[in-house]
Amino acid sequence: MKMMKNFAVLWVCLLTFQFSFAQQPADQTQIQTPPENYTLRERYSIMKAKSQSFKEYKVVKESVMDGVWKITRDSLNAKDVEIRDAHKNIDQLKSQVASVQANLKKKEESMAATLHDSTHISVLGIDIEKGTFLTIVTILVAALAFVIVTLAGRMKMLTKTLQEKKLTINMLTNEYEEYKRRAMEKQTKLSRELQDERNKLSSIRNT
Repeated sequence: MKMMKNFAVLWVCLLTFQFSFAQQPADQTQIQTPPENYTLRERYSIMKAKSQSFKEYKVVKESVMDGVWKITRDSLNAKDVEIRDAHKNIDQLKSQVASVQANLKKKEESMAATLHDSTHISVLGIDIEKGTFLTIVTILVAALAFVIVTLAGRMKMLTKTLQEKKLTINMLTNEYEEYKRRAMEKQTKLSRELQDERNKLSSIRNT
């Protein structure tokens, strides 16, 4: 019974509040409608402040609630549009960043290739650092110079030895020719002496 009584009182209050809202002038309703630049929190605060109170309850006109819901929905839709636009901008920025990173990577690779070419040299298909190549070339040149100097020294010694041997051969040849000449002279002399003896022997036999 008590519950029914409370319900009847609540119903009467609601009818009274609706009647009082209906009796408000148009300019006062416009005052209750918040401007477009209000935030949702401000709109909620205004709606709460303009609503009638009944004990721990707030009585809000349905049109006001519909208006607040429409504004809230429009705000959410606007936020969704902003979020979509923000996502598009983020995607564009990501694409630009990826493009910049790709160009930067290409430039880094080009710089690395240029730096590599400036510090390396290809010899017979082998990639060698220029410093190492210069060291190897210096060692090879020094070794070649040492070999050339050694060969020149040996050639000089060989030439000297050949000259000495040639001189020795010439001396031996001269001595042999001299010996041969003397032998021929001696042989000729002996032949003459032998012929003289034969002649003498022949003369003796004939007498």
